[in-house]
Amino acid sequence: MMTNLFSVFDPSSSIFNISLNWMSVLLGVLLIPSMFWLLPSRHHILWNTLTLTLHKEFKTLLMPHGHNGSTFIFISLFSLILFNNFMGLFPYIFTSTSHLTLTLTLALPLWISFMMYGWINHTQHMFAHLVPQGTPAILMPFMVCIETISNVIRPGTLAVRLTANMIAGHLLLTLLGNTGPNLSSMLIGFLLITQIALLVLESAVAMIQSYVFAVLSTLYSSEVN
Repeated sequence: MMTNLFSVFDPSSSIFNISLNWMSVLLGVLLIPSMFWLLPSRHHILWNTLTLTLHKEFKTLLMPHGHNGSTFIFISLFSLILFNNFMGLFPYIFTSTSHLTLTLTLALPLWISFMMYGWINHTQHMFAHLVPQGTPAILMPFMVCIETISNVIRPGTLAVRLTANMIAGHLLLTLLGNTGPNLSSMLIGFLLITQIALLVLESAVAMIQSYVFAVLSTLYSSEVN
């Protein structure tokens, strides 16, 4: 029996008191068939097209000052989140991206490394970012406070945005699914259509949120160069 509404998202399966739920992070690897690496299959062409499109877009966002190969970090980040978001849509698979444990682990080290790199190598540029151009002198102390706070909460907003979006859809699907046994046969048909529509929406959210996370990380990186 659920102790509260969100307990369905708690890691619960274990063998010898070792939680195996987080192993779902690696399940995405099993989706890649062995032939993917051997022959240029449809999977290969589709994934190549996707990664090349992302590479071009991230390269544009990073501007000419970005280091060569830096786009691969964000493409890998996008792929990891996308796989985990999609895995969570399957029944009985733990959704790791609906927990701040994973999303903060991705966002916080990235943000800290960007800040360290920026403040060590481009200190004057980072100070200039704290006061937007054209700010009146009387408002400068307030702008510094506002810009500092908005900068500090960035990893939190990245992590919470992804977690909240994944939890919201899954929670709605769970709540609607639990009402099924109590409905009449006429309403069950309507419920099934609603559930399918929500599942399609969740598939779109899975792609959009992984893209948003990767793009915002790229923008934060471009600001420190």
